[in-house]
Amino acid sequence: MKKAVLLAAAAITACHAPPAQPATNTASASPDAVGKTVWLRAADNLDISGTYYAAADPKAIILLFHQAGSSKDEYATIAPKLVAAGYSALAFDQRAGGAMYGTNETIAHMPDGWKHSMEDAQADLEGAVRWAGQFGKPIILWGSSYSASLVIPVATMHPDRVKAVLSFSPGEYFADPHRIGAAAARIGVPIFITSAATPDEEAKAAAIAGRVPDHLATLYVPRAGVHGSSTLIEAKDPDGAQANWAAVMAFLGKLSL
Repeated sequence: MKKAVLLAAAAITACHAPPAQPATNTASASPDAVGKTVWLRAADNLDISGTYYAAADPKAIILLFHQAGSSKDEYATIAPKLVAAGYSALAFDQRAGGAMYGTNETIAHMPDGWKHSMEDAQADLEGAVRWAGQFGKPIILWGSSYSASLVIPVATMHPDRVKAVLSFSPGEYFADPHRIGAAAARIGVPIFITSAATPDEEAKAAAIAGRVPDHLATLYVPRAGVHGSSTLIEAKDPDGAQANWAAVMAFLGKLSL
């Protein structure tokens, strides 16, 4: 199986709940909607908070999913760069998260009794895909840590809507130790996979990339990188953020949208 493996900036050849109707949205696809708070509805009807960043004439809409212990504010510096590159983006608070970067409004307003494990958060991702469908644009899924894993099965569930995936530090984080690899084997769109610059994370990323059908996976091994999407934040990864951004933009630039 041939994969596209990137070393730093150099390329080397080498059962869920049924979808609910989306909640009333408070954003539109206009430039003045950049950074606007929205509420949408997960597949099991939990209300989910997000921040919508709108490009004037977007090539696609990128759905940004955070890591464990985090919130939509993980993307406070990332989403504006995507808008500048011509992509609208939604960063939102999954039910499995925390205050690593800022308040997780979904958790703060979650009714008693709702499930809130990492696996349960898949319903949040599915709700976001449905929400994004209203704009009639190609959808790109972007995940960090546990959500870097969940974006893979979610992509296989929406082949008519999802056109690409970016996965930052994926792994088999769930009860079924083969779940994400099995989903990766079914994926039918281009996927960018990366990790922190550690042997353990690199091995996890490579194992998942190795299950992706030929020519669809880009495995990026950074010279300097940290866990999840934080690898693109200068304050978290001063030695690697610039090169890692270059790899992301190169991947996005090659997509046929």
